[in-house]
Amino acid sequence: MKTIIVPVDFSEFSEYALEAAAILARKTGANILTVHMLELATVHAYGSDTMEDRMSRGIYFIKRAEQEFDLFLDKPFLEGIKVTPIIRQFKVFNELGEVAKENHADLIVMGSSGISGIFVGSNTEKVVRHSKVPVLVVKKKPTHWKLNKVIFATDFSDSSIPALQKATKMLQPFNPDFKILNVLPGDSFREREDLNAEVENFLLKADGNLNRLSQVHYITNRSAEDGILKYARREDADLIVITTHGRTGLSRFFQGSISEDLANHGDFPILTFRREDAND
Repeated sequence: MKTIIVPVDFSEFSEYALEAAAILARKTGANILTVHMLELATVHAYGSDTMEDRMSRGIYFIKRAEQEFDLFLDKPFLEGIKVTPIIRQFKVFNELGEVAKENHADLIVMGSSGISGIFVGSNTEKVVRHSKVPVLVVKKKPTHWKLNKVIFATDFSDSSIPALQKATKMLQPFNPDFKILNVLPGDSFREREDLNAEVENFLLKADGNLNRLSQVHYITNRSAEDGILKYARREDADLIVITTHGRTGLSRFFQGSISEDLANHGDFPILTFRREDAND
């Protein structure tokens, strides 16, 4: 991992994300890009200002953001880590993917309060849904965050194999206790032989061997989200890893997204990977 992006609005949740990114950067040798998005288009959308007035106001907001960055990045946990502040005149986080692409980012780390609405949604939820780059969502200050226990939640589909491979490689420097979790529906009566065959096929495709067979675990719950969180609490997990479908519009509204629900409602750091079969 070489480059980590942290979107910043100078809130306490941004600081949580920045500290989590620093922990990852220190372990992997990555550098951090802190990105602040200026909604200048919204600021300029009303009134009868002249072009000169708008340019002056734009310069003012940029200078103000630069000053806030100076204070925000003055943190002991960033000592020895290369941090580059970036200010963009984008509409919040809609174009964050462009920044990630331009800088060949390996990971986006975001703070989230978990507050969202049906129609507006949260910026974190939008990034999780659309980002082609893995997204780590942090809900609390990562005090003593060691990444000792990691849970990878999966349905054993082929499309989740790349996420397992990437997560394993990304987290390798931490040498975590890696558990592969499958949530069985509460009314599931699947034959054990069929389930074992599915798991073995999944691991053979992902790893080329069955060395991680003992890392596979199951929990029964009618809700996948509740099952994952219940297991994570029971194991005192440090991180939950899951794939996202990247659904949009009516498809997403009716089918929902476990990864977004976890990012919004879970109390654990959530690392999301976009499924290989997800539509752009």
